[in-house]
Amino acid sequence: VQLQASGGGLVQAGGSLRLSCAASGGTFGSSGMGWFRQAPGKEREFVAAINWRGAVTYYTNSVKGRFLISRDNTKNTVYLQMNSLKPEDTAVYYCAADSRRFYSGSYNKRSDFGSWGQGTEVTVSS
Repeated sequence: VQLQASGGGLVQAGGSLRLSCAASGGTFGSSGMGWFRQAPGKEREFVAAINWRGAVTYYTNSVKGRFLISRDNTKNTVYLQMNSLKPEDTAVYYCAADSRRFYSGSYNKRSDFGSWGQGTEVTVSS
């Protein structure tokens, strides 16, 4: 599956952005999807994930209550709505797709995902 992330940009602290990730060439509707981020000089970290049905979501603690992951299987797109942004949210954000189909377990790490997009940069100014 090919993934194309978009929606990044420069925003002031407290602002909002919505990232999108369009999938093609795969089995989007049966695959869990995730968002990760990588800040300069840091490891890529898990941000959020959603199962293939869209019924279950997972978040890292630092974004709970501020970020919302969703998906539209009719558009082969997963979204990350980011609210109340903080300077520490500054990073390149990557979307990822689980290579397994109809997986019913949880998501919280890079090895859960087999396909990656190119990343979109988010900068939050203070």
